[in-house]
Amino acid sequence: MTQPKSGLAAGINKGHIVTVKTLKSKPSNRKGVSVQSGLCLTPVLSKRTKFVRELIREVSGFSPYEKRLMELIRVSKDKRAKRLAKKKLGTFIRGKRKIEELTSIIQESRRTGAH
Repeated sequence: MTQPKSGLAAGINKGHIVTVKTLKSKPSNRKGVSVQSGLCLTPVLSKRTKFVRELIREVSGFSPYEKRLMELIRVSKDKRAKRLAKKKLGTFIRGKRKIEELTSIIQESRRTGAH
């Protein structure tokens, strides 16, 4: 927590004294998050949406950048994978979510492939 501003131009607490406005939360911050669970990286999906996305993934497979990301994750180049995901998807949070998704897919394939 930061200390209140002193009104002086120099020093640790420098800056003009202002009253802090409390902003309403944007709908985009709540998108895909259930009310009970609070904030989480993986969105909570309806059954229909989940089914449709799984079907599309099964039919179309992975895009070239997703294949590259999976290869980077497999050879333990996590930092490089996050950088590539951020570059391709635009924001760090989207990239992080994509890395999390692909990591779970890799783990799932290892579980089914091992047995």
